[in-house]
Amino acid sequence: MNPTPASEADGHGTPQHRGQDGPAAPGTVEATTVPRQKSPRDPDPAAYAPGPDLRAPAGQGPAPDPLDDPDPLRAADAAGTESLLRCWTRESDLPRPAGDTLRIPFPASGTALLVPVHYWSATGTHRFGPPVLENAPAGAPHADAATVAVLIGREGGESGAGDLVGRVADSVRHTAGFIDQRRRNPADPAEADLFLTAEQSLLLGHPLHPTPKSREGLSEAESRRYSPELHGSFPLHWFAVDRSLVATDSAWTEGGPATADELLAPHAEGLALPPGTVAVPVHPWQAADLIHRPQVRALADTGLLHDLGPHGEPWHPTSSIRTVHRPGARVMLKLSLGVRITNSRRENLRKELHRGVEVHRLLSTGLAERWQREHPGFDVVRDPAWLAVDDPEGAPVTGLDVVLRHNPFGPGDDAACIAGLTAERPRPGRPGMRSRLAEVVSGLAARSGRGAGAVSTEWFRRYLHHVVRPVLWLDAHAGVALEAHQQNTLVLLDPDGWPVGGRYRDNQGYYFRDSRRDELERRLPGIGAVSDTFVSDPVTDERFAYYLGINNVLGLIGAFGAQRLADERELLTVLSDFLTETAELGSPLPAYLLQNRQLRCKANLLTRLHGLDELVGPVDTQSVYVTIANPLYS
Repeated sequence: MNPTPASEADGHGTPQHRGQDGPAAPGTVEATTVPRQKSPRDPDPAAYAPGPDLRAPAGQGPAPDPLDDPDPLRAADAAGTESLLRCWTRESDLPRPAGDTLRIPFPASGTALLVPVHYWSATGTHRFGPPVLENAPAGAPHADAATVAVLIGREGGESGAGDLVGRVADSVRHTAGFIDQRRRNPADPAEADLFLTAEQSLLLGHPLHPTPKSREGLSEAESRRYSPELHGSFPLHWFAVDRSLVATDSAWTEGGPATADELLAPHAEGLALPPGTVAVPVHPWQAADLIHRPQVRALADTGLLHDLGPHGEPWHPTSSIRTVHRPGARVMLKLSLGVRITNSRRENLRKELHRGVEVHRLLSTGLAERWQREHPGFDVVRDPAWLAVDDPEGAPVTGLDVVLRHNPFGPGDDAACIAGLTAERPRPGRPGMRSRLAEVVSGLAARSGRGAGAVSTEWFRRYLHHVVRPVLWLDAHAGVALEAHQQNTLVLLDPDGWPVGGRYRDNQGYYFRDSRRDELERRLPGIGAVSDTFVSDPVTDERFAYYLGINNVLGLIGAFGAQRLADERELLTVLSDFLTETAELGSPLPAYLLQNRQLRCKANLLTRLHGLDELVGPVDTQSVYVTIANPLYS
């Protein structure tokens, strides 16, 4: 999220969260940036009932899950195909089929796909079998992920169609390698703490992204070294930069005030620094790329920058790939990485560096103390210090920087991002894929003698109380909305696996409500001036509803349903009751989610087809958004 002063979402002049038909009229799209979408259908209760297990004819056992195919490439291709089909189904507003086959027409190619429906999800986390082309001869092979991408690309009619096919193939290739390695070595590394183990769990990636494991620019050898899914690790690469060019800020308070340079010193110990220079760590891939950039080359040629090479202990990539963790270290490091991961090149923007420190200062005004009196188990993982480089003219040297993130997790802290908790992966001593969430539920059910559905419902209630309610409180009491999607949101589990708290992380993902500007300015004078974090309320409402409502909470419900742990309808009822109860906090989100017939939803596939980089440009045009039916609406 990188806001700039922008117009209201969808061109509307007033927020639409007070019971109107929706945040946008049927068929409304973001002006000039989003392909037109047909009007979503009114929610139909039958459409949200979970489908039966349709993987085999009645009277037979379930057919094997395609994700468990013995060939890792076929399993990865099945995962990639399913992700594409889920995206297209959501973003094209395809209705639930009457039977066990979904027909998806592709007029631009003069054909259609026939897709077996294994599970139809109220929240979009469908499970599909391998599709076939309509009227294909008997025995014809299934349509693979690349074929599906070609059909979708032609239908979209966008210039990014060829790029989509290439990225789908790249994502499938990486996923196959991850599955193969984990099947050979399913045990968690001995040196990993619980936090790192969870970060290394996302083998298949976002279930509603067309290219969840695309990493354009990484070779096979680099992928093995730099991928969390492969338990990669590496020493940092260091540059020595003339002190006159160093830009930095720190509001670090944990264990006493400290500058960024001081926080990095233990990890730079033993480096031979030239006089008058500061040590700056970078990702090894980034180091090899930076030295060829003219701005960096000029600094090296004039003796203002020295390449010191790799040094120090190994660090481990987390689920974002570019943020690295070392168990027991005081800090995590958020590094720039010019690899295009999913939709974006992951290089820090200077305003994001300022934003992390600013949020820490804002919370330190007494806001965090108030917040944690109400919700003692929840906090933001702070990004209170950074180090970067300017050229002699004062312009930022893009990609030569580091965020110093507080590491709050000890070896016994069971903190898992929701994306990792719900991710299916091979496990020691058992066939097939299984998620940590399924393991937790089955363990609680076995110990308590309760059914998996009852345990799942109780687990979900506790999650809403310990993780979602604090996020709503911060919006209501401070006017700060968090981009709390599943990868940014961590749940803290007790030894039995029940939720007892949560954390939010990401110095990019904050929305300061424009309507609360004066209040926030009084609390922290000058707030937002450099960080560019104030966003209009209508855009904030739309994005908050997507990230926390659709991606996080509805996505969690979908995982419970698709993994056959709970009935999605029951969890939707629990969520509806929770939102009704928490409306009194004062955040607009509960009413927004309950009273709108349609919701605006980020369209990852269309964003990819349009070639948009989600980290660049105004927040209201960084991504394609479409209108979908709201499963909570009644």
